[in-house]
Amino acid sequence: MAAPTTLPSALADAVRDESSLRRFLHGLPGVDQVGVEQRAAGLGTRSIKKASKLHAIDLAISMVDLTTLEGADTHGKVRSLAAKARRPDPDRPDVPKVAAVCVYPDMVKTAADDLVGTGINVASVATAFPSGRSTMDIKLADTRFAVEQGAAEVDMVIDRGAFLSGRYGQVFEEIVKIKEACGDAHLKVILETGELVTYDNVRRASWLALLAGGDFIKTSTGKVQPAATLPVTHVMLQAVRDWKDQTGELRGVKPAGGIRTTKDAIKYLVAVHEVAGPEWLDPHLFRFGASTLLNDLLMQRRTQLDGHYSGPDYVTVD
Repeated sequence: MAAPTTLPSALADAVRDESSLRRFLHGLPGVDQVGVEQRAAGLGTRSIKKASKLHAIDLAISMVDLTTLEGADTHGKVRSLAAKARRPDPDRPDVPKVAAVCVYPDMVKTAADDLVGTGINVASVATAFPSGRSTMDIKLADTRFAVEQGAAEVDMVIDRGAFLSGRYGQVFEEIVKIKEACGDAHLKVILETGELVTYDNVRRASWLALLAGGDFIKTSTGKVQPAATLPVTHVMLQAVRDWKDQTGELRGVKPAGGIRTTKDAIKYLVAVHEVAGPEWLDPHLFRFGASTLLNDLLMQRRTQLDGHYSGPDYVTVD
């Protein structure tokens, strides 16, 4: 096993071999379940008003990975999504653009062609999303195809079966190889936290992904329940904060699945500020994986500016 980046000696030793990796991951401090859930609930009660709320809404919009990952996706739907990404509210040109449009690999070129010169990235799921059940050759081909088609970001899924069986070295090596196949594209590593069962496993999987070179750690595919939750995101934010403390490197976090309202999004932003720190309040380091969240953000933004609720008919429907 070889570290994909230059690491401090303690972390380099952790990835020397399978036994070292296991010792490191199982030597991480255990997560206080009651404590993390209570803190998440407490921070979720913070109230943000007026100008601060409008700023939070605009920040959340700029952090959205606008997503369509359905079997019935068409090139027309992806083009419509790209148009919405460019101008989320056609009547309000001051609304920020979203961070990225996330699609399946065969839809990447359509999205990339429509987003040229906009500064909006195209993200593609890969590695036999959402199950991750395929051979390494197919996972690598899936990744390379997405990048060749124009993906600037790749969202891979870990092999949860291997992780839960304790085959950490296998998961590590897969992430390293997918990272290499990404070339210049950023890699988001999906942990599928709803299948990891415990917060301790979420912490171990987060550190495993960071050690292997993941640029982002992502909660979920959105196809498994529970998907993103505030306590799980707290644990992942702690991981990237501690990673920065040990390495000086900034890595990102992406909660995905089930975040549908402005109120929910603001709770996550508060968590980012309080758990990781204000540095992470940036689309380069925090994203929302969402399909319906943007509509509510746009409606609440109109409410803040106009003083009355506009209703869903005033924003485009995905």
